[in-house]
Amino acid sequence: MADDQSPSFEITQLLMAWSDGRREALDDLMPVVYEDLRRMAAGYMQGEQAGHALQPTALVSEAYLRLIDQRRVQWRNRAHFFGVAAVMMRRILVDHARLWRAERRGGDWERVTLTGVDLAGNEPSQVDVLALHESLERLAAFDPRQERIVELRYFGGLTIEETAEVVGVSDATVVREWTIAKAWLRANLSTPSS
Repeated sequence: MADDQSPSFEITQLLMAWSDGRREALDDLMPVVYEDLRRMAAGYMQGEQAGHALQPTALVSEAYLRLIDQRRVQWRNRAHFFGVAAVMMRRILVDHARLWRAERRGGDWERVTLTGVDLAGNEPSQVDVLALHESLERLAAFDPRQERIVELRYFGGLTIEETAEVVGVSDATVVREWTIAKAWLRANLSTPSS
């Protein structure tokens, strides 16, 4: 039984009220989730160089603007919200990296990196956002569930349990699929694209 005083319960109640069209619920929600969103964004931006144009606060602000534009989402709970926020942040980072690459003449571009959940081994690694995005698109072509699990775990920072809840599978299935997807991505990201 959920604790009526827990932050997770409060977030779920506000999300349901927002889904029901109560705009004031969104105003009440953002202060409650802001620090979690900021922490998530800071994790993504940790590997970036000082002075990078996109800072964690800007990433949260852009994600917030995209989230409030979601009119037809029936929010289920905290994990669902942070899963959608993860998708938004991924899209923002990919859009930013593409724009930055396009602005560079001759196609000679620097890598935009993330530091976060280890995809390659036992130590944190830096991953090219565009390369990861392209690899995830290839993964989604033959296993959409694994792609979603990677997105939720890596970009969303969701736990195994939260990921299982969002995807609608058991914790054991998430662990198995996460392990397989990391191995596939490790091999795919280490192979040069043609």
